[in-house]
Amino acid sequence: MDSYHIKGGNVLRGYIEVSGAKNAALPILAATVATRGENLLRGCPEISDVHSMVRILRSLGCTIKWEGEKMSVNTDSMTECRISDGLMKEMRSSVFLAGALLSRCGEAVISNPGGCNIGKRPIDMHLNGLKQLGVHISHTEDHLLLQGSDLEGTDITLPYPSVGATENIMLAALSAKGCTRIINSAREPEIVDLQNYINKCGGKIEGAGTGMIIVEGRRQLTGCCHKIMPDRIEAGTYLIMALATGGEILLKGIDHRLLAPLIDILQKAGYRVETGYGFIYACALGKEKICCKVDTSPYPGFPTDLQPQLTALLTVIGEGSAVNENIFEKRLKYGEQLKKMGADIEIYEKKVIIKNNKILYGADIVAQDLRGGAALIIAGLAAQGETTVANAKYIKRGYSRLTNKITGLGGVITEDGN
Repeated sequence: MDSYHIKGGNVLRGYIEVSGAKNAALPILAATVATRGENLLRGCPEISDVHSMVRILRSLGCTIKWEGEKMSVNTDSMTECRISDGLMKEMRSSVFLAGALLSRCGEAVISNPGGCNIGKRPIDMHLNGLKQLGVHISHTEDHLLLQGSDLEGTDITLPYPSVGATENIMLAALSAKGCTRIINSAREPEIVDLQNYINKCGGKIEGAGTGMIIVEGRRQLTGCCHKIMPDRIEAGTYLIMALATGGEILLKGIDHRLLAPLIDILQKAGYRVETGYGFIYACALGKEKICCKVDTSPYPGFPTDLQPQLTALLTVIGEGSAVNENIFEKRLKYGEQLKKMGADIEIYEKKVIIKNNKILYGADIVAQDLRGGAALIIAGLAAQGETTVANAKYIKRGYSRLTNKITGLGGVITEDGN
């Protein structure tokens, strides 16, 4: 079993160049299927989820060259519209290929996607939106067959601003006749990045970042050059990580507005946080005290993907705080692992209460999902003694060159595995 080994107690100081965003790279890689020719993408993070998406694209017949964070994807040689079960189950974001394959081939064969086990994440909203465009969906015991070679643009109102459903409908609507309006669409900045990429390819989409996205279909799409936006969740993770050890950090290549809810909490707690064009600087002054109530919500609210990391910081300096998880019902499993390290917290179904701040001690703990695993890394670096975090595979899904970045800040972390 892959594991991280951490020696706690070191103060983290230094700077990090923020990698490209996982949650932007994956739907954009899926969207390449709807284009013809070569796509040149910069800022592709070197994470296992991107490796999984590359394997899927190659299985469909795409030609891919990947060096560092630069990737070339040529879809001219595509021959398949079916994704194997094994590849689908490697990660949830493979579901985005349904809409892209419908635009390219008029059909798609998929199974239920995999990913982290953080609660129910049904694809009903995806499928209902596709049906409204005219997609015929057949179910077998293990697969979904989606057929839709003559789609019609329409108004689709989402019951909840789901990021995945918004992006999947956007991609399918590229082949629909006329305009499609997605009402109550998700507003995440990664959706804006997907819109920008598609428009560079010759598409016409507007409204991303608002509650209504308009897609004009049946425009010829060709490959383009595009730089993936920076990863706001990675940036927030390292920001919290450095401050949890009483250190300081300079994050380069990140728009501070993407982390406004987190920065507001840190500034109110007494941390020194300075922002400017393309950077965030933060420093612990030794007198910080957080007492806050945090409720996760869709963008621009506090992101669910930073909830576990913030909770790890609160166990050290946030006595009396409460965190409510409103997106995923199983995203608090990491809390029991923090208790093994001495965290004085109470865990309810969707809520964590920080009772008292106590010194954390190293322990053998287990990551059970991506962001919860990142929280355990933070706790291990802030703790006294040595910590082993098993199931490193989850953390590698979303953090590029994690051990190199942490050691560059002065932390002590190594990894092993079979």
